[in-house]
Amino acid sequence: MEKTQYNFRLKDSIVGLQFLFVAFGALVLVPILTGLNPSVALFTAGVGTLAFQFINKKAVPPIFLASSFAFIAPISYGVAQWGVAATMSGLVAAGFFYIILSFIIRFKGSDFLHKLLPAVVVGPVIISIGLILAPVAVNMAMGKTGDGSIQLVPIEQALIISMIALTITVFTSLLGKGIFKLIPILFGIIGGYAIALMYGVVDFSSIEKAAWFAVPDFVAPVFHWEAIIFILPIAIAPAIEHIGDMLAISNVTKKDYLKEPGLKNTLLGDGIATSIASCFGGPPNTTYSEVTGAVSITKAFNPAIMTWAAIFAIILAFVGKIGGFLSTIPVPVMGGIMLLLFGIIASVGMSTLIKEKVDLSCTRNMVIVSVILVFAIGGMTFNFGAVSFSGIGLGAIMGIFLNLILPQVKKEEE
Repeated sequence: MEKTQYNFRLKDSIVGLQFLFVAFGALVLVPILTGLNPSVALFTAGVGTLAFQFINKKAVPPIFLASSFAFIAPISYGVAQWGVAATMSGLVAAGFFYIILSFIIRFKGSDFLHKLLPAVVVGPVIISIGLILAPVAVNMAMGKTGDGSIQLVPIEQALIISMIALTITVFTSLLGKGIFKLIPILFGIIGGYAIALMYGVVDFSSIEKAAWFAVPDFVAPVFHWEAIIFILPIAIAPAIEHIGDMLAISNVTKKDYLKEPGLKNTLLGDGIATSIASCFGGPPNTTYSEVTGAVSITKAFNPAIMTWAAIFAIILAFVGKIGGFLSTIPVPVMGGIMLLLFGIIASVGMSTLIKEKVDLSCTRNMVIVSVILVFAIGGMTFNFGAVSFSGIGLGAIMGIFLNLILPQVKKEEE
């Protein structure tokens, strides 16, 4: 197979900056929603992308890695429960989980991954990730804090702001053309922000206080068993998602990246990028489908363009005014975006079940899906001494366990 041509040229820098612009809205949304630092997320996205490229340098795909939406729920819970540093230890472990999977694939092949984590397990885990966050989205859209305890913006104004942000996001994704179709979140934030300015609910003090040059507020992980055990099972869904991302970029570029550099190397790169990001206090990295879409439109297949995007992300991370500006985005604006975003995450889970033709008339499949959803969304908790399993992580573990032990039942025996 022909290897990807890597040509580092100055003229590609503008295209790289454009791709960073495509990723920007989603990239900073995750840290804003979870209580992490957006400037750190910019830095770790850049460093993570460079690390991924270094590991896959023999045939590096033209992809950009940044904040993973799949981890919004566990990060939010972890930060509230144990703090940022402890939560980071769980995210570092998630990165190591990918690394271990990559070595198993290296020696055993990728078939085991589909047997251990079939659609009947992964689908409902993704669904629960989206639905468990629904109350947070609703509260923020109504101008409250995520837990609903404090009213930050009058509800009448908040609903207008959030519904306009939601409407703009929806119609941009439906009616947008070319590159604009790939940045509906960014347009939604801009539109909602403009309405918030009209209502006078934007506080600019953080921009005034911020310096032009500022080192991001890095946070080192602190080992915490509970955070690790809680977050680790949630890494299952993004691991499967990674395969889909590699298939997508392979289809766009007409190169089979599952063969060269191979899933064993791309998953290794993803895992190392995630662990590096978590060591600095950033969210886990994942390949961005928005950027893959932009690659498809522009036909810019040179992976060095993503190197430029990564370099610009690192540079912008040290511009304090950007972090100050991002902190001025009002809660209802983010809430409006989240109403759609978290529903889409749940829809992706349903799509996983449909695409793989999971038969929900089969009692075995219904049992697995039902237990995962109720355990995850209901907040079931199992305590084992000082360690507890709960929420999405427990739901994922139960799904894997049931899939392994429940016997296959023939259709006529149902």
